[in-house]
Amino acid sequence: MTHSETINEIAAAIAKAQGQIKGASKDANNPFFKSKYADLASVWDACRGALSANGLAVIQSPSAIGTSVSVDTLLTHSSGQWIAGTVSVTAKEDTPQAIGSAITYLRRYALQSFVGVAPEDDDGNLASAKGSTVKVTPVAPKGYGEWLTDLEAVADQGIADLQK
Repeated sequence: MTHSETINEIAAAIAKAQGQIKGASKDANNPFFKSKYADLASVWDACRGALSANGLAVIQSPSAIGTSVSVDTLLTHSSGQWIAGTVSVTAKEDTPQAIGSAITYLRRYALQSFVGVAPEDDDGNLASAKGSTVKVTPVAPKGYGEWLTDLEAVADQGIADLQK
């Protein structure tokens, strides 16, 4: 994230706007995951009025090179202060539909992150496993068990033994 030299006025405006922003409606269906989510239009509907009323505007600029898709987001204030950032993903395919879908996805997540919209969006939780919750099981590195046993054995004997 980058920003103008000072951000005191934009920060104050964002704070006021966030007090007025409501959660985005989960009104779009994701048939792949059989879930509902707040689409880009719902996120905009949740924040547009509050942003405008507080002198804030959002400019988003997409770009793509092959399947590498990025969206630059610029949050500007009527004072001239600004905050900017970029988010990127790899699209599923190098087709206009896949690139467009990735751009919309990035625009939605960047917008809600920049301005503080908090939809009840759970489609990202299922992105890696169709129809089930993703379970992450940490894998201990080789030798971890022995190291932990040794560490526990000397932990009560003081720092000198621990360092050995």
